[in-house]
Amino acid sequence: MLQSVKQVLFRTDNIGQLTFLNDFWKVLSGFAIEQSLCRPLADFLHPDDCQRARAAFAELLDGQRQEWADELRLRTHGGEIRWIAINARRPSAGSGSPSWIAGTLDDISARKIAEMTLRNLNLELEARVRARTAELEAANRELEAFSYSVSHDLRAPLRAIDGFARILYEDAADRLEAHQREQLGRIRKAAERMAILIDALIGLATVARQPLKRQQVDLSALAESVIQELHAEDPERRVEVEITRDLSVNADPGLMHVMLDNLLRNAWKFTRDTRMPRIAFLARQEGTRTVYCVEDNGAGLDMRYANRLFEPFSRLHTTESFPGTGIGLATVKRIVTRHDGRIWVESRPGEGARFHFTLSH
Repeated sequence: MLQSVKQVLFRTDNIGQLTFLNDFWKVLSGFAIEQSLCRPLADFLHPDDCQRARAAFAELLDGQRQEWADELRLRTHGGEIRWIAINARRPSAGSGSPSWIAGTLDDISARKIAEMTLRNLNLELEARVRARTAELEAANRELEAFSYSVSHDLRAPLRAIDGFARILYEDAADRLEAHQREQLGRIRKAAERMAILIDALIGLATVARQPLKRQQVDLSALAESVIQELHAEDPERRVEVEITRDLSVNADPGLMHVMLDNLLRNAWKFTRDTRMPRIAFLARQEGTRTVYCVEDNGAGLDMRYANRLFEPFSRLHTTESFPGTGIGLATVKRIVTRHDGRIWVESRPGEGARFHFTLSH
């Protein structure tokens, strides 16, 4: 029965030399049993595993341990390497009785090959992902540099267009027809909108390019200052504002101001037509992380299009309804991402919006 087991059964004497092997030893190793007895098992192992096996057998024979399980590499008679799982133990013996070791060897080569194949595939995939990520980052840097350069280069001709339109309007206003004066006004308004968009593009590129200068930032105080600016710009509006006190984070203060300015201005803008507008800057703990939230009870948005919300130039409302460049939330997302955080939105049309975000400390 022992000879038919699909597993090597072995036994050693009190100095660790093999005294018994069943027939499966020849199947596994290719060595004849008679050639293998009176030799230590370590003789048949890969050189890198020999010392570990000798040490473990010595500890078993000395009584320092009762059992040993490990994964080793066996060198077959034909020079092939096979992985084996060894389970060895020192049977209990009476005082003065000689010690010996009994155990089993299982062929785990197929499993180890599968594990190594999977590991190699994962390493290859990781390398490809790193390479692709590097390519995308390089492309993004080039695109940001291009946007930054083009935006700067557009400023001069745009100023010229606006300047010449203004001069023409001032010098020839009395000789122009009403529709001509209206068209000149449209040119100047278009130039103004373009200037605002260029500034937003430069701001977006700057956010991605400038180095982070982390320090402790009082987010509550920043939010208060933004709200004060909004009240100063629109003193007739009455908005209920709630800001959680003492919200602090280790981050870039300039970028934190840009982020909160965009989020709170959005809330201010989209509550314009709300009868009793309310804006809040809150925070909560979720495990070890702080989740911040800017919420309002304004126009809200359709969550079916929320995945587009943080893309540059993406707008879910018309410019006529709510003016803007479509760059603000893209800028916010880049700032949050640069601080190893994430941002997401919850909203329903007509029920306001809640922008949640996290920041690494």
